[in-house]
Amino acid sequence: QVRLVESGGGLVQAGGSLRISCAAFGSIFNINTMGWYRQAPGKQRELVASITTVGSTNYADSVKGRFIISRDNAKNRVLLEMNSLKPEDTAVYYCNTVPRSSDYWGQGTQVTVSS
Repeated sequence: QVRLVESGGGLVQAGGSLRISCAAFGSIFNINTMGWYRQAPGKQRELVASITTVGSTNYADSVKGRFIISRDNAKNRVLLEMNSLKPEDTAVYYCNTVPRSSDYWGQGTQVTVSS
């Protein structure tokens, strides 16, 4: 069974950058698509970026051109580089499979962007 742990969140000023990490306890080598989700208070959890085993990526329109997702299957890690951050990016960020699995949600990592 795979357990996912997110880290690297914090407080950043608008326009700044931040990198968050997802560590997988258990191999993600055979999981075709991994993704980053986020949830702001009072809003639905949404998928913001995904990546396949062959490196194909997709991004939500709200983050396209600003965020970069990558994965290292050998190290069982998925990264999200966030640039040109906006206050509306403030949320708890989670990693999971795509489609998501209820078994894999971690505690998430809080990203707060100040203006």
